[in-house]
Amino acid sequence: MKQHTSLPRGTRDFGPEVMMRRNFILDNIREVFTRYGFLPLETPAMENLSVLEGKYGEEGDRLLFKILNSGDFLRKSSIEDRKESSSLVSKITDKGLRYDLTVPFARFVASNRHNLALPFKRYQIQPVWRADRPQKGRYREFYQCDADVVGTKSLICETEIVLMINEVLQKLGVTDFSIKVNHRKILEGVCEFMGTPGQLSDLSVGIDKLDKIGWEGVKKELGGKGFSEDSIEKLATILKDGQSREKINSILTGTSASDGFEEFNSMKEMLSSFELENDHVQFDISLARGLAYYTGMIFEVIIADSGVGSVSGGGRYDDLTGVFGVEEIPGVGFSFGIDRLYDAMEHLDLFPVDDIKATEVLIVHFDDECFRYGLGSLKLLREAGIASEIYPDSTKLRKQLGYADKKGIRQVIIIGSEEMKTGNLTLKSMETGEEKSMGVNEIIRTLTTRNG
Repeated sequence: MKQHTSLPRGTRDFGPEVMMRRNFILDNIREVFTRYGFLPLETPAMENLSVLEGKYGEEGDRLLFKILNSGDFLRKSSIEDRKESSSLVSKITDKGLRYDLTVPFARFVASNRHNLALPFKRYQIQPVWRADRPQKGRYREFYQCDADVVGTKSLICETEIVLMINEVLQKLGVTDFSIKVNHRKILEGVCEFMGTPGQLSDLSVGIDKLDKIGWEGVKKELGGKGFSEDSIEKLATILKDGQSREKINSILTGTSASDGFEEFNSMKEMLSSFELENDHVQFDISLARGLAYYTGMIFEVIIADSGVGSVSGGGRYDDLTGVFGVEEIPGVGFSFGIDRLYDAMEHLDLFPVDDIKATEVLIVHFDDECFRYGLGSLKLLREAGIASEIYPDSTKLRKQLGYADKKGIRQVIIIGSEEMKTGNLTLKSMETGEEKSMGVNEIIRTLTTRNG
């Protein structure tokens, strides 16, 4: 029976050209993370559901991919179990795929706290999975590139998040972007101002959808969560377009928001020490990030005219390890979404062609004897650090040159009987058609000079 080759919705294959572009992004991110003192870490693709559930809010829990236990557990369940899904789920699965990299990191810290030198700085680049509705810029399997610090409450950590975001995006050629910043204490102050101090979680989930469903949609959702019309109207005065940070601060005087504004101002002051021409930071009262574990500053990065949503986000989560029985290990971190970054850069045509080519030169030949002669040149080219390959079959020269053209190889070395006799090989530019006869060592010097 013929097998279908379609992929699960929300997943993709990545061919060589796409992978080279993705690696261009990842290499730049790793370089910045490493330079700021972050160490690499990996955790398993699956975690126990007890680790994952209850960390992402009610909506996040619904988006967890659960893994069926091995064995025919369904056969052992009773008819009553099958009528009650929650009862059945608990019997057939106790593991799930990673929803993000932060919770597994918190679990790692809680398990290894006695072996870690605090503050501990780690970066982690791995795929995560969410049972979301697939759409442009939103996938069910996607990569995150996290950098987190645990063991300190110093605002230098939040400051360095802003610095790293700036450096990474500038290295990728992105110049028009904004780093939106808010603070959970400020949102707590908004709740107090609304007269609903115990409903921060519901408020955050609602506000987090403002860009997607608009103000009318947010009003309807909050109303369904028990917010009164009066409290929603008070929220409207806070979210009013053009409202300055100073104005909002004055409205929220006497609430928890003052601590949040103080930390925001301190971070901005620390940033000034680094003398950035533009730190791209914008205070945004509507930024909520609905994840339940944030406790302090929160971040989100938007690239202008990119055609995708946020490409990075994060914040402080001082209580996260507490759910694993380890108190008083504060943490803060952020993540780049590699897939959204890729889509944004592709949309804006920002990938540098010269930096993502693989093979620099291809050796082509007329027959088996020329092929064997070319192996020695291939060895010397690779020893010189030049990405090289030799066409593996003896076939028409046109076919070999067509291979180079299709693969985007810019230089070919042609070896025939005359080249073997004289030792001078023919270096041909695939772009201009220009040919030069020279020894292999001279070819190496020429290619090395061009690359330098």
